Amino acid sequence: MTETLFESATEIAALLRAGRLSARELAGLVLDRVDAVNPALNAVVEIHREAALRAADDADVALARCERVGPLHGVPMTIKESFQASGMHSTWGDPEFSGFVADRDAVVVSRLRSAGAVLFGTTNVAQMLADVVECANPLYGRTVNPWDSTRSPGGSTGGGAAALAAGLTFLEYGSDLAGSIRIPAAFCGVYGLKPTAGTVPLGGFQPPGPPAGPSDLAYLSAVGPLARSAADLRTALSVTAGPDGQDAKAYRWQLAPSRRTRLADFRVGVVLDHPAAAVTAEVGAALSNAVDALDAAGAKIVTGWPDGVDPVRQADSFGFQVRQFLAFHGGDPDFATAAAMVEQHRLRMAARTAWDRYFSEVDVLLCPATCTAALPHLGPDDERPYHELGFWIAPASLAGLPALSAPAGRTPGGLPVGVQIVGPRHEDDTVITFAELAAEVVGGFTAPPVSG
Repeated sequence: MTETLFESATEIAALLRAGRLSARELAGLVLDRVDAVNPALNAVVEIHREAALRAADDADVALARCERVGPLHGVPMTIKESFQASGMHSTWGDPEFSGFVADRDAVVVSRLRSAGAVLFGTTNVAQMLADVVECANPLYGRTVNPWDSTRSPGGSTGGGAAALAAGLTFLEYGSDLAGSIRIPAAFCGVYGLKPTAGTVPLGGFQPPGPPAGPSDLAYLSAVGPLARSAADLRTALSVTAGPDGQDAKAYRWQLAPSRRTRLADFRVGVVLDHPAAAVTAEVGAALSNAVDALDAAGAKIVTGWPDGVDPVRQADSFGFQVRQFLAFHGGDPDFATAAAMVEQHRLRMAARTAWDRYFSEVDVLLCPATCTAALPHLGPDDERPYHELGFWIAPASLAGLPALSAPAGRTPGGLPVGVQIVGPRHEDDTVITFAELAAEVVGGFTAPPVSG
């Protein structure tokens, strides 16, 4: 039954609805897999076994009664520990919050439950989500990469990416301020989507404490799904996106259809390297092979950065915006002058305009998700390559664009390589559909050689 554990969430939901598998049986398989494999990975940090089995039984009863069910009905899944889920710890990996147990669900958690998902556990994070290189904290320890235990799964959603790759869950939800979905997805060989800024509500995604008020600084921070197929990203986004609270009374959100439905119709921008964050030879070779396969399949390839996009300047501007975001959330409020903030706002909007203009002629842009494959675990005195890893994720984050990390081959040593697919604002399904079609010629998820 191991093959069942590596089905996509969308496919497994269809099997459950067709009666070919019971939710109770599936939950048991997943929990047994976690028992066998997780001790070596340390990816899932809290498990609510009995509650999950009860939820699975309820799912089976609903199907037996032919009740109307959601698209994730009966599907076991995990969520990043930084989301509040009623009855579960949400500590952000910080000893100061070790005793905090959420008494309510984050908006995303509530919507996933409403779609029928069986949320059975939480996954490890970097302490206070402050590391994209490693996934470790004093409370839960360090998560290792299922492809090579001497290497990191990336951060800060490293636990979720590792759990997905190893077959411990069918779906994961994470967060991405500075690459915390895209980098772990690339390091672990799974799919990860940072949606268009503001698409998925952030309510309940916060450090422990009273519910946080709304903030217009949400143009940087995004929450989004990780999965083993692009189709699962679409399913997860469709049930979690859309306005919340008062806004939900004013308008309804709908996923805009993809611009194209055939790979040969896509106009694909390509940038595979830059001196500011040079890709390794093995990553570059895998990405080049992927582009060659897309070209052979008929996609129109357009090379070079968009007019008006200076990636170095945009990376610097993104760094400023992150510091401003942190200042708003308790950091140094005097880190910059008002004049500097005004100038950076203008640069951000100029970047958005340049990308909007580019996507009037091109459908998606391909670039590295990371400049390297999964890094060896770093010691406390090792230099962390934040700049190099942050460079490639910065332009999409600065402009609030949807950006998806997808598997794009492996290095000669067998480590996954991820390609980043960036698309026009509010056209998330264009990047998802491209990733879905590209998998047919580039290859999609493959399971790592995890024992158990």
